[in-house]
Amino acid sequence: MGVIRSHVAGVGAYLPSRVVSNEDLAVRLDTSDAWIRERTGIRERRIAADGELTSDLALAAAQDALRAAQVRPASIDMIVLATATPDETFPATATTVQARLGMTRGFAFDVQAVCSGFVYALSVADNFIKAGQAKTCLVIGAETFSRILDWNDRTTAVLFGDGAGAVVLEAGTGQGSSADRGILSTHLFSDGRQHDLLYVDGGPSKTRTTGFLRMEGREVFRHAVVNLTEAIDTALQTNGVSADDIDWFVPHQANQRILDATARKAGVHPSRVVSTVAHHANTSAASVPLALATAVGDGRIKPGNLVLLEAMGGGFTWGSALIRW
Repeated sequence: MGVIRSHVAGVGAYLPSRVVSNEDLAVRLDTSDAWIRERTGIRERRIAADGELTSDLALAAAQDALRAAQVRPASIDMIVLATATPDETFPATATTVQARLGMTRGFAFDVQAVCSGFVYALSVADNFIKAGQAKTCLVIGAETFSRILDWNDRTTAVLFGDGAGAVVLEAGTGQGSSADRGILSTHLFSDGRQHDLLYVDGGPSKTRTTGFLRMEGREVFRHAVVNLTEAIDTALQTNGVSADDIDWFVPHQANQRILDATARKAGVHPSRVVSTVAHHANTSAASVPLALATAVGDGRIKPGNLVLLEAMGGGFTWGSALIRW
């Protein structure tokens, strides 16, 4: 008997037009292009324009994904938008995107798992499809992290950028094996004990302010490699495949050193790692779909390929997803 699978019908992306290079940051911070590149692999990042909101980025990425999927907004059953930088405390930024798309049916909501947000959102949409409660889903990761950075703190200001990515999922069928097309499995984890290693020091209930991002970089690095390897191993074991079977590894674009260390520990060859961190920096929940859109757009990811996604963010949260393209 067949099983329901969530097929990826289209991928989209959007990046703000303003490019900020390492040299630009060196003018105002005690840093240099060489210092940033050596420690992170980042060369530049995109920064949203004044008045350009997370919903603006999300809408552009969503429209791009819908065009790629040849799906009209009227056909969407649900929108799940992953973001840690919503337009407003409420309503959900997803509902703003819903209205601007002209979608008058279905439902829309946000999920907040910081850099893991897109993997979480993908898992939520996949489960709605598997439960038969939705047939066509729009999953978005969008961030304006530049709005929560302390631009005087070189340890965090150099790491992040703004952007958005999206995918359209459509219900399909499979035989229940790893040869099926679509999302084969998703795996989510969290550990709230690690709050103080990566957080924002503000919020409506706590300080009535937005606050700034704070991070203990060395500790985050250490946890990231261990946790992400766990998530990758779980995805491989669940589906009875090995690292050698992975055609493309699309990780969260936090830091090139983390990408390299995680791939090495998981047994994924560097030639199969999609890396966009040099030009996008860390765009939090947008980083995985942006990297995915890059690899689909340039033809690297092809039908039938086995694609592994992973991400880790503040909380800590982390997770993985295995997809047959």
